[in-house]
Formats: sequence, structure tokens, C-alpha cells
Amino acid sequence: MLPTELATRSGSYPLRRAVEADLAAIVELLAADQLGSARDSADDLGPYAAALRAIDTDPAQQLLVATDDAGAVVATMQLTLIPGLARRGALRMQIEAVRVQEAHRSSGLGGAMMRWAIDDSRRRGCALVQLTSDKSRTDAHRFYQRLGFVPSHEGFKLLL
Repeated sequence: MLPTELATRSGSYPLRRAVEADLAAIVELLAADQLGSARDSADDLGPYAAALRAIDTDPAQQLLVATDDAGAVVATMQLTLIPGLARRGALRMQIEAVRVQEAHRSSGLGGAMMRWAIDDSRRRGCALVQLTSDKSRTDAHRFYQRLGFVPSHEGFKLLL
């Protein structure tokens, strides 16, 4: 289903799989908030390039970008298809690293990306879509709840 066009209030944005030439822009999106600024940097793209190669070789993974009319990356998200035994062997889709460049927020782009991801999950036969969001991202929580997501679980992480 890719590439595709995402229609928004302010126009349309092409959505496609990320390529290595997109890495600097993607990392800048990841580093553009209070959480990412401490852990992501486009100074050395080597680790990101290795991660992109791993994502590209795994059919359960999609790293996607939305671009503006000039082809510049303005948004990104990663989708991971997770098979499991729970729910009678249901597939689930994990959505991660959703970022929209500040100048393109409130344009409807984030919502269009999420609706596309949900529709893609249905096409793939998923029983549910899940995501996590840092507790400090209250604006993001309101955004996800407007899309129908329910804060049903408490998440835990262990940094290694």
C-alpha cells in the first residue's frame, strides 16, 4: 500500500518507507523534543543506518516518513507487526516514534498518519493496535485519546 498520499486540512503529504538518505531528518525529528534531545543526535548516523538496515530486512517492520511538496521529511513513525498467542493467536501492531515537525503540527498530518497505520493494521489482520507514550507527553496522550486509544495499561522499561 506504499507509497500513498495522506490528505489533510492543509493539503496532502506523500507517505513512504524511509531510506538511508532520510536518516538525518528522521533523527532530527526524534531529537526535537525534551526526551529525544538527551538521547538522539544526527552527529553520527552510523548506528541509525545499521538500525534502518535491520528494519528494512524484517518484513514485520516499517519505518515510514511523510514528506512535504519539496520532498523534505516532515514526519515519521515506526510500525511493528507482533504475532502472539494471546487473544487466540492474534496479531497486533505496535506504533512507535511518531513525530511531526513543529511547523506541520495542527495540520492534520499526525491524525492522517495514525489513521493510515490503523487501516494498515486492519489490512494485515491485526486484532489491535498498541502504543506507548512517555508519561510527560500529555499533549500526545490527548491526541491518541481523540483517535480512540484508551490508556488501559501501565508500561515498564528497564534500560540496559
